[in-house]
Amino acid sequence: MELTNEFEVAVPVAEAWAVLTDVERIAPCLPGAELKEIEGDEYRGIVKVKVGPITASYRGAAHFKEMDEVAHRAVLEAEGRETRGQGNASALITATLSASDVGTKVQVNTELSITGKVAQFGRGVLADVSGKLLDQFVHNLETMVLSPAGGTATTGAATNGSAEPEAKASAAKAKAEPKPKAEPKPRPKPKSESAVASDGAGREDEAAVEPEAAPPTVRQIQSAPAEPVDLVGIAGPSLARRVLPFASIAGAFFLVRIIVYALRRRRS
Repeated sequence: MELTNEFEVAVPVAEAWAVLTDVERIAPCLPGAELKEIEGDEYRGIVKVKVGPITASYRGAAHFKEMDEVAHRAVLEAEGRETRGQGNASALITATLSASDVGTKVQVNTELSITGKVAQFGRGVLADVSGKLLDQFVHNLETMVLSPAGGTATTGAATNGSAEPEAKASAAKAKAEPKPKAEPKPRPKPKSESAVASDGAGREDEAAVEPEAAPPTVRQIQSAPAEPVDLVGIAGPSLARRVLPFASIAGAFFLVRIIVYALRRRRS
């Protein structure tokens, strides 16, 4: 199924792009999501959802399939599997940033494929849920990352500014101090023919042995456990709209049965 959402943030496009493409930084803003580790350009974590009394956890990975910094367009591919069950989910998320009166407008198009407990809600409910989860994400993003308390750009600028006079003073002091004269290097002793031959063979052996490629390092992320997203609580009105027609039909059918039963008792 395809879901389309959009939101706005009160920062310039360049700043919004830098923040929204930093998965490690925005992961705590995603409801129910917990980033666990990073290996290369792959981000691995857990997403927890709650359907009534049942809690389902999806363990999966995500990576940027495309990043166009000029057009401010990013494509994120993610997939996960339910840790206790047969459900799985995959998503191809395309985000496009553009300037707006507020600051930056972000259009999000999601191609979602999902099976298991969550799939029972259907497209209409999932569309409402995704919109409300996106609202929570934007609220968390503005309060936790984009606010002056959450941002680091101001702090970094202040640190660079205070360090600049000290750097200039150190450079001036280094110029004023006389440099020590370099001592003459001792001449190398001539090598014997056998030493030269063995040295040359050793260099050939070193050149022949290729260094092994270092395996990619996995960086563990320490973060607080995420609270499961209560889909029933979020999609309550949507579920009511879906259940009400069926409840009305069931109620009418039950009423007819009562009337028929009463008529039969009266005839007898």
